[in-house]
Amino acid sequence: MRILMALITGLVFGIGLIVSGMTNPAKVLGFLDLAGRWDPSLALVMAGAILVALPAFRIAAKRRQSLLGEPMYLPTATRIDRRLVLGSLAFGAGWGLAGFCPGPALASLATGAVQPLIFCAAMLAGMGIFELLERRRS
Repeated sequence: MRILMALITGLVFGIGLIVSGMTNPAKVLGFLDLAGRWDPSLALVMAGAILVALPAFRIAAKRRQSLLGEPMYLPTATRIDRRLVLGSLAFGAGWGLAGFCPGPALASLATGAVQPLIFCAAMLAGMGIFELLERRRS
């Protein structure tokens, strides 16, 4: 049941990314181009996502188990530190340069285009480098 629900959830999320235009790098870059021909449509997508997620997170915060009986693991960290800020800047820079963030890039792999493949390879390489540096640090 868990695997089926994960599959359904992933499909709904991926379809939502495609329908909203988040898998189109030109649309994403148009949204990020505040000084040029700004495309505000993705702001509406983000606002809609927040409106749906906010009540869901409020409800989830009061629960110890998911509807399928799995334990709930919600973030507990509230501190803004240097690592969070630098990670956010790196994420934003990558999004701005490529027009992809991880979810839409994965959904875009289904198109067979080379751009999401290159992005995902670079993303996996970056994750691997981070893991190596973290292991070295500890």
